[in-house]
Amino acid sequence: MPENETEAPENEVAPPGNVPAPAPPAPPPPPEEDWATRYRYLLADFENFRRRVEREREGITRQARAAMVRELLPIIEASRAARDALHHLPSSDPIRKGLELVDREWMKFLKHEGVEPVVEVGRPFRPEEAEAVGEAPATPEHPDGTVVEVVQQGYRFFGGLLRPAMVVVARALASNADAAPAEERPA
Repeated sequence: MPENETEAPENEVAPPGNVPAPAPPAPPPPPEEDWATRYRYLLADFENFRRRVEREREGITRQARAAMVRELLPIIEASRAARDALHHLPSSDPIRKGLELVDREWMKFLKHEGVEPVVEVGRPFRPEEAEAVGEAPATPEHPDGTVVEVVQQGYRFFGGLLRPAMVVVARALASNADAAPAEERPA
């Protein structure tokens, strides 16, 4: 065997002038189970990619829907204010009936989109969903810490807060004994 493998052995005939040397033999193919394993990993990677893209698409769609509903809220509230302003009209009045019909359709639209109101009068005040813009004295009907009036309704959208509410909260008045300094209280 020759010392340097790049040289042709003495008893072999070198290829004529510009004919290339034969290519080295190809490596043996990997075992069958290696291809099967690689296929399973590739399939799992593709499935994870597909799920991630689907989640991202749903998130983008939900953000677009939330933006659309957020833009429509002032129109919905103006329609509701118009309905409330005409509440003094008889129930058979066509204008009142029309505005009530429009209000019902808006409420069906909001429900279909997954939008829910955040607060109700008489319910406990929740600072994570509403902003207190005023206080009113507590009464038996509205105990301390409950919502007395909804100035602007807030809305939830698929569990997230679309817009916080603005409310007036009932607060108990401090009694005279509690308001007096400790030195002036009777013993």
